[in-house]
Amino acid sequence: MPEKESGRFLKYIEFIAYFLALWSFAVIFLESIITTFTNYQSLELFTALANLLLIVLTIIGRAFSPESSSKRNLLFLDLTLLVFGGLLMFYHAKYVIFFLLIRQTYFILQYLIFRSFEGKLYKVLTDNPPVSLMLSFAAVILVGTVLLMLPSACVENRVTPFADALFTATSATCVTGLIVQDTGGYFSLFGQLVILALIQIGGLGIMTISTAFALIMGRRLTLKLENLMQSVMGESERLDVFQLLKNIVIVTVLIEGMGAILLFPVFARNMSSSLAMYHAIFHSVSAFCNAGFSLFSDSLVSFVDSPVINLTISTLIILGGIGFAVMIDLYRFAMHVDKVRKLTLHTKIVLTTSAGLLVIGFISIYIAEYHSVMEGFSISRRILSSWFQSVSARTAGFNTVDIGAMAPSSILVMMVLMFIGASPGSTGGGIKTTTFAVLVLSLVSMLKGRRELSLFNRRISLSNHREATSLITLSAGIIFFIVFVLFLFEKQAFDKLLFEAISAFGTVGLSMGITSGLTHIGKMLITILMYIGRIGPLTLIYALSMRKKQPRLNYAEEKIAIG
Repeated sequence: MPEKESGRFLKYIEFIAYFLALWSFAVIFLESIITTFTNYQSLELFTALANLLLIVLTIIGRAFSPESSSKRNLLFLDLTLLVFGGLLMFYHAKYVIFFLLIRQTYFILQYLIFRSFEGKLYKVLTDNPPVSLMLSFAAVILVGTVLLMLPSACVENRVTPFADALFTATSATCVTGLIVQDTGGYFSLFGQLVILALIQIGGLGIMTISTAFALIMGRRLTLKLENLMQSVMGESERLDVFQLLKNIVIVTVLIEGMGAILLFPVFARNMSSSLAMYHAIFHSVSAFCNAGFSLFSDSLVSFVDSPVINLTISTLIILGGIGFAVMIDLYRFAMHVDKVRKLTLHTKIVLTTSAGLLVIGFISIYIAEYHSVMEGFSISRRILSSWFQSVSARTAGFNTVDIGAMAPSSILVMMVLMFIGASPGSTGGGIKTTTFAVLVLSLVSMLKGRRELSLFNRRISLSNHREATSLITLSAGIIFFIVFVLFLFEKQAFDKLLFEAISAFGTVGLSMGITSGLTHIGKMLITILMYIGRIGPLTLIYALSMRKKQPRLNYAEEKIAIG
């Protein structure tokens, strides 16, 4: 087939693919409507076969087109999809349609972002990376909501209400862990896999994945996008984005894989090997991504005496919470990668602050719960429970004791830990450990009469101090406003609503048992808090302020009374 004819043939196939994608979407999501007019099973089978035929025609067209590395990769991808699609035909035609719809959606997005309107959409998004980050999270949440509303996502094979599906999709994408429906009891295997995929996407970060998408498409990253990646990941000034993405994927796979291997023997004691492996993988991914989703209705309360579960899950939470940049820096330090063997200031602050918060949380919970929820516990159980809840309150959301029965002093400590959260570039939320560290350093510097902030023989920029105070003030203001509105519509205790709001903002997922009892308005407000907490309040401000030109004016300085 000549080059021109093969190119024209592929364009025709591409044109048909767009209409087939819309038709496939309607077949999957409008089953209840279509069933009233025609035989749905026959239509489903026809649509699945049409999708497979389309891939066959695409493979034929690419096989006769001029060879290039990108086209060979696409040809290999289509062959793989054809094989998997053919195998799924023996299981269920609907899964073939859904599986191949993902492929068609990928090419539609590629066309809309990079090719339509001469690529202007891509230029608009890269000119304002914070907006790209916000829209990316919103798009994934929307897709997740639609998938979780499918009857096949529910054990009872019924449509999940929009508010519940949106809440769950947001909680998974924002790696929070707050639930309005029992993950293991309400959602089917398909629904659980959707949640797991959302957790992984949210944990790695949409900006990371969207950057990888741009690299795969052969697009050059703009300087603004690279700078935002640098601030999001907490990297040093010298940034190799492609190398960073590769390191993130490798680190994630290795840690989650090791976590699943360690969890498997414990789960295998009470269930089949295949089910135990699935539970191990799900909880390992959920823990490393600081999501807090569990397939057990009581979270991990039944494993309160298991050192393997407690220590493995808590280790995964800590590794996910310190950030990829810190893990990579520790690896470089331990393996003597650089000629000068030293840790960055960012790594030192993250490790020091994280260790201090974990120890303070452990001691506080141990003392507060001695005659409360942990009364009658053995010493080993007290230590494991106190340590686990101190770690989990740092944005993970798992629990081995009843949170609603804990003492008010423990609840107060956990609120502080949840508000601070994890570290920059991590899978967790909160104002971040570095922000808290800068705030503490500014207080220490004021008490010592120093003008500059310094730590580990390094001076911290005053711009970091400004960002830290702005972030804390803005975060507290957002929580205050949402809690105020919650009190107008919810009839819940003050401490429970405040705990729920801080947990949502810090993307923690711990609850005092009121989540499922919230009204639709309450669920929407908590959903908004989870979304803002994951993208970060500063990202929201940067998105609104990047296009505004500030006048270069210097006003006369005048001091005011403080305190």
